[in-house]
Amino acid sequence: MRMTLFQRVCSALILFGLVTLLNVANADSFPDRPIVLVVPNPPGGLVDTSARLLSEPLTRVIGQAIVVDNKPGASGNTAYQYVAKAKPDGYTLLISYSGYHVGNPALMDKLPWDPIKDFSPIALLTVSTNVIAVHPSVPVNNLKEFIAYAKANPGKLNYASQGNGSVSHIGTEMFKQITGVDMVHVPYKGSGPAIQDVLAGQVQVFISTPPSVMQHVQSGKLKGLAVTGKNRHPGMPNVPTTAEAGLPSFQLESWVGLFAPAGTPAPIVAKLTDSVKKSLAMPEVKERADAAGVELRYQNPAATEALVKKELPYWNKVIKSANITLD
Repeated sequence: MRMTLFQRVCSALILFGLVTLLNVANADSFPDRPIVLVVPNPPGGLVDTSARLLSEPLTRVIGQAIVVDNKPGASGNTAYQYVAKAKPDGYTLLISYSGYHVGNPALMDKLPWDPIKDFSPIALLTVSTNVIAVHPSVPVNNLKEFIAYAKANPGKLNYASQGNGSVSHIGTEMFKQITGVDMVHVPYKGSGPAIQDVLAGQVQVFISTPPSVMQHVQSGKLKGLAVTGKNRHPGMPNVPTTAEAGLPSFQLESWVGLFAPAGTPAPIVAKLTDSVKKSLAMPEVKERADAAGVELRYQNPAATEALVKKELPYWNKVIKSANITLD
């Protein structure tokens, strides 16, 4: 016999209640096995550094091993698509990079994942300024001299990026537009491979986050011309800001966040974000972050989602105006 409307409503409510109880039960036992943090970049650089800053304290807080799994490739899409299709149970998480999360949607017409629909935000982890660094073979001592030298030698300087469409790519193209210099783009698959060629002098310029270049600026293997934030970086106190160096219109910041596949039960998301907050609040984690040149900046799921929604249209405008593509 056909069910009455009342019976259908009752059945739906019972099913909803059972699902809710199941999710609560899963959250109570979560986690009962290792959690994997999928990183869209190779080892080295802001994204991988952020994952490793989190993995050890989170292991202690949550009581299970936290495994870092680097899955670089396809401008981050390999990792993003992998996590988007993973079971939404809290055991496969994405360490997301702003250059991919809010940049790729403007760079690709047929993106195999959606920045909002496919992911549940867990927390913002870190934020980093960028550093304009050059090889010592470039005969300049400050940003003004560099801009003048680059203008006098159009097309003779190469700049590295972490890949087409990365923040280092987009940021350097912004720098070119603002200053009117002409440099040749050399994309790499992440900061690690890029910094090796910059140190070797095969590529002369790298605008990247402090974890990639700070120790080399400190040792003198690279020249730090300016940091792209509002304040000087504590690990490089002698490197001026772009405003101090005469280019206040150029600022560039990158962020890293933690995301789960869409549909991950709310109790599990709540447990994860609370555990991340406790992990990042540990004094020894801040010490490690400072040493690596990374700023810890926890934000809850709602604030992280708001950040993504705010930056998506902004980066779309920047990328389209600079005519940046992945080709």
